Amino acid sequence: MLGSRRSRRRLTTALAGLGLFVTGAALQVTTAAAPAQAATTNRVLFDDGHAEEAGNADWIISTSKPDPLSQDSSPSSDTDWTGALSSWGVALQKTGDYSLKTATSALTYGGSSTTDLSNFDTLVLPEPNTLFTTAEKTAIMTFVQNGGGLFMISDHTGADRNSDGEDAVEILNDLMTNNSVDSTDPFGFSIDTLDISSGYPAAISDSTNEVLNGAFGTVTKSLIADGTTATLKPADNANVKGLVYRSGYSGNTGAFFATSTFGSGRVAFWGDSSPIDDGTGQSGNTLYDGWNDTGATNAALALNATAWLAGDGSSGGGGGGDGTCTAAQLLGNQGFESGNTTWTASSGVITNSSSEAARTGSYKAWLDGYGTATTDTLSQAVTIPSGCSATLSFYLHIDTAETTTSTAYDKLTVTAGSTTLATYSNLNAASGYVLKSFDVSSLAGTTATIKFSGVEGSTLQTSFVIDDTALNVS
Repeated sequence: MLGSRRSRRRLTTALAGLGLFVTGAALQVTTAAAPAQAATTNRVLFDDGHAEEAGNADWIISTSKPDPLSQDSSPSSDTDWTGALSSWGVALQKTGDYSLKTATSALTYGGSSTTDLSNFDTLVLPEPNTLFTTAEKTAIMTFVQNGGGLFMISDHTGADRNSDGEDAVEILNDLMTNNSVDSTDPFGFSIDTLDISSGYPAAISDSTNEVLNGAFGTVTKSLIADGTTATLKPADNANVKGLVYRSGYSGNTGAFFATSTFGSGRVAFWGDSSPIDDGTGQSGNTLYDGWNDTGATNAALALNATAWLAGDGSSGGGGGGDGTCTAAQLLGNQGFESGNTTWTASSGVITNSSSEAARTGSYKAWLDGYGTATTDTLSQAVTIPSGCSATLSFYLHIDTAETTTSTAYDKLTVTAGSTTLATYSNLNAASGYVLKSFDVSSLAGTTATIKFSGVEGSTLQTSFVIDDTALNVS
């Protein structure tokens, strides 16, 4: 079986395998040291290096940078710090649980700067108006992948405050779709090219959600005053969730506020900058006090989301833990380098065949790829301790000889216990390995089977290649 399998595959996958050696190496370079998770102090970096003060905007917590405490070391009101985001900053500072800084230069990760992302738990991007460089996008995405929180705040399409041809919609979409870490819809949503003039988007009903029901209050509505929404794509990231929706919308369209995960990190999106505007700021700017708008609960939404992104009140990237969990990686033989051990797999699935390259090491799990009707499986039972947040992740490469752009002939289904996390097909073929990540915290306190099931049709091969799996709890 294995010999036949390799022979058939080599004709259609040898060139792809050669390309993967380069791709895998590039991905390894990006995995720098993870940011330390928040303990007693949650470290938040507000970006001001991408024209956040251009035009009529003033998206800063203080004119004192990088340290707002230099303006006032013990602020009691929003006017003690100068900036349209001063209410946000002062509210966090007054808790005594946050350390806040402002970045005014290029964003880095793994460097020596005091505002290097490795020194923070959360990065806030409040309506950036210049494109991030290639190096910055790598830094941001790697920061999130390794456990950081990312708060992306957009504005309506066409809000080009510095007249450079780019607005926040384009800039944030570019970050998600044109980076060296994962450009295949890593967060599971795209920002819509819309200019919605007004409204009070409503929160969904979810009493257990930490963003909607957190330490800073209960969220009922937000404010939209020339903003946009997002389209959710749970097939790309099952953890994406819309929390606040434009009137008349639900499900995967019209999400005004959404959350997701990537790797070990968390992501939040807000479709307008008006809700974070506190009406104060530097002279010459005409601002609107959305922070205190009586028709919305914007302050609670911003502050709860900041806490959630930093892991405050929960135990990290997956959410749902109670702080009693010991951090660990639970899967055995996670990179398959021990060969056919620990996992239960169809014959020939765990292999070091040279026809498909491993992402790291020599071995990987290779499901299907015969060009004949085949079902391959790969599974491992794992016990997830009670009180833990849990995140399942793996790298997936799909190559195919199918030529259709509309029909899923060959499919890979990923399940955890009785829950289907995702289904991929020949339509998802790509040139390299892509990181996939899922919150499986709901399985805490149980023994669940993580299973990959590949089903291939009778002609034209599709290979589903998996490597570097992990089930991290914290």
